[in-house]
Amino acid sequence: MSSQKSICVYCGSRNGKNKAYSDTARQFGHLLADAGWRLVYGAGDVGLMGEVARAAQARGGETFGVIPVHLVRREVGKTDLTSFVITETMHERKKVMIMNADAVVVLPGGPGSLDELFEALTWRQLGLHDKPIVVVNVGGYWTPLRDLLDQVITQGFADRSLGDFVTWVDDAEAAMAALRSSLTPAIG
Repeated sequence: MSSQKSICVYCGSRNGKNKAYSDTARQFGHLLADAGWRLVYGAGDVGLMGEVARAAQARGGETFGVIPVHLVRREVGKTDLTSFVITETMHERKKVMIMNADAVVVLPGGPGSLDELFEALTWRQLGLHDKPIVVVNVGGYWTPLRDLLDQVITQGFADRSLGDFVTWVDDAEAAMAALRSSLTPAIG
């Protein structure tokens, strides 16, 4: 069994207003490469997507990018990746990304990142996968989302187990620690 893991990263195609978002994306890319793990992401060379990919590449990390044909120009498809896949639709993109990953990490992002997170979370709730989902709450960016998920649970629209499917961390190092903990088999 290979020790290399593949981590699907959902994040913004913009950098956002807080420099900490870009810093965290770069640090996470470095940490993935240093661990010998492969980055699976949306194949863009803009925003946080570009930051995490360039950082992983700078440290010699493997990169697996997936982009729909209609976004190749808009998100500046990063063709110098280890693997570069072009899909027909956004849905295919999300499916290829999650199917080629052992876990999901969510950095700050916009509607696309939310869409990706909720699809991964819904698929986990439905038992279509059991991959860890780690949300990196840089500077409290995702705190309103965490509150919303708590509201969904407390108001009876999801079981308490939904909250157990997401691990909330504050930075890149904590994300790696959570991944190591959930992806390392127990030795007994």
